[in-house]
Amino acid sequence: MKRSTCVYLIRDDKWLMLLRNKKQNDVNHGKWIGVGGKNEGEETFAQCAEREVYEETGCRVNRLDYMGMVDFRYSSSEPEQIAVYTCRDFSGEPGLCTEGTLAWIEENRILDLALWEGDRIFLEYMISGRHLPFVLTLEYDDAGNLTNVTEGETAGYE
Repeated sequence: MKRSTCVYLIRDDKWLMLLRNKKQNDVNHGKWIGVGGKNEGEETFAQCAEREVYEETGCRVNRLDYMGMVDFRYSSSEPEQIAVYTCRDFSGEPGLCTEGTLAWIEENRILDLALWEGDRIFLEYMISGRHLPFVLTLEYDDAGNLTNVTEGETAGYE
């Protein structure tokens, strides 16, 4: 199982979102997501999150707030476990990102963006402050359709 992180930097009721629009063969192409990426080696989820925020934005994380864990299951590819964080305490200003376009989005407009349906579920939890920390298993078919949502269970994590 792949292990990854997703981080949403927050400032003045705006969330830093990433529109994945720079790579053609990108499963996330055209979708708005948080910054983050795959765990490298023996990193903890938090170490991975800090490194990915710096690599994708140029910002340094001072403190992460754990929001929850998501297991993504796909019909024909390896499952992925993602630790989701917010970060209100960081230094620096976001720069250019090789993964896509970074933009500060007002919190009340986030759910209007082109999002994965599963992301919409946990983003609503995060915005409302309910069901935190969340634990979700999201199952997708080969066409990218959300086929099943299970709350409170994952394949196991630290």
